[in-house]
Amino acid sequence: MKPDLFQSPDYYDLDALLSDEHKLVREAARGWVKREVSPIIEDYAQKAEFPIQIIHGLAEIGAFGPYIPEEYGGAGLDYISYGLIMQEIERGDSGVRSTASVQSSLVMYPIWKYGNEEQRMKYLPKLASGEFMGCFGLTEPNYGSDPGSMITNFKDKGDHYLLNGAKMWISNAPFADIAIVWAKNEEGRIHGLIIERGMQGFSTPETHHKWSLRASATGELIFDNVKVPKGNLLPNKSGLGAPLGCLDSARYGIAWGAIGAAMDCYDTALRYAKERIQFDKPIAGTQLQQKKLAEMITEITKAQLLTWRLGVLKNEGKATTAQISMAKRNNVDMAIHIAREARQILGAMGISGDYSIMRHMMNLESVITYEGTHDIHLLITGMDITGISAFK
Repeated sequence: MKPDLFQSPDYYDLDALLSDEHKLVREAARGWVKREVSPIIEDYAQKAEFPIQIIHGLAEIGAFGPYIPEEYGGAGLDYISYGLIMQEIERGDSGVRSTASVQSSLVMYPIWKYGNEEQRMKYLPKLASGEFMGCFGLTEPNYGSDPGSMITNFKDKGDHYLLNGAKMWISNAPFADIAIVWAKNEEGRIHGLIIERGMQGFSTPETHHKWSLRASATGELIFDNVKVPKGNLLPNKSGLGAPLGCLDSARYGIAWGAIGAAMDCYDTALRYAKERIQFDKPIAGTQLQQKKLAEMITEITKAQLLTWRLGVLKNEGKATTAQISMAKRNNVDMAIHIAREARQILGAMGISGDYSIMRHMMNLESVITYEGTHDIHLLITGMDITGISAFK
């Protein structure tokens, strides 16, 4: 087992822009990742298994709903703190960050923002502590980038709703205690429903044979005449804007998280290049390797500045959907290119499980697609700057 020697790059002294609380939150998350994730994650990725035992630790470092008010069990932190936690967790593994992102932004966020007080008090404290784990059902077998065309639906049966349909590519589904499910009512309006494990007709088959996010549990959500209590409908927002608001929060976390994966690949490649001797000197002394490393740190620094500014806007309530899309698209694209270049620096060792790079590269192939594909985010920016939608 190799020791975790990671040192975070900060070429423009961005630490000077962070508060003491931000740094404490980051160091707590970084230390936990070094102790609890790095030593085991390669084995779990090889086994294609989620390390379920880390859930308690994720809760302890505030990874579940860090911006949720303390009265509901959250840490009451700001959005930069949330971003820094996601950055450190994804430095360990994108799949582990996915687990935390889903819990925070796609399960706790809609209950907090769209739920009533009874729902908040019933679910949020248990989700924050990790006693309950959740998942988010929007994507369907035939509708990914076009969620408004979903066919999952519910009908009013007087004293309950009857839910039918299916969702797929759902992180946390195999072990989730609750699911926030988006479905159409009889008028075609999209609403969120809280579905609990154990409801008759609700099943969560696991998705196997993944080459990406192998240490993350993925599954389907199947609804076969599921009776849902009327008190489980999220009352305070409906329409497609409701789930898209959740995705804004998740994409914001991904924008930070992808930097963590990029930093880990860069740090690994830099250390290897200084130690690997060829033609009687370290390969770090060759022009081509210096070009790769210099471009990596440049792109990481640009992403750090972009995301820090987005965090400030988020704290001020000014961050727009289009701004979040830009950061998610840019930073994941940046990270996947750095992973590929880092793999080249390590040569054959780059594909080995002795190093994290190939795992990051495979994981990022999912991250660049989920929560809005690379191309869809480009069109979101295009629509924002031109005022013309290219979607239809």
